[in-house]
Amino acid sequence: MAFVAEQITDAVTQTNVKVVAEAPAMAMGTLYQTAGHSTGMMYENSVNAQNQQNILSQAATTQGVMQIYSVDTVSDALAVTRMMSSRN
Repeated sequence: MAFVAEQITDAVTQTNVKVVAEAPAMAMGTLYQTAGHSTGMMYENSVNAQNQQNILSQAATTQGVMQIYSVDTVSDALAVTRMMSSRN
């Protein structure tokens, strides 16, 4: 059996204790970082969905207004067509 100096054994033991003592803090740090990242992505996806909904709403409103404005034009065109066909 090889002789190991007491200071070396003590240094290795202290290092091992330090690593074991820091492990819970490192694990909690990783957990908090993951939770923060996930929450950030959740908010990013929520804002993106809201943006897409807003674009869809604006497009639907534009289509509705275009249809409202084209009602008179269509009825005028039909009336002119009837007038032209009645002359013939």
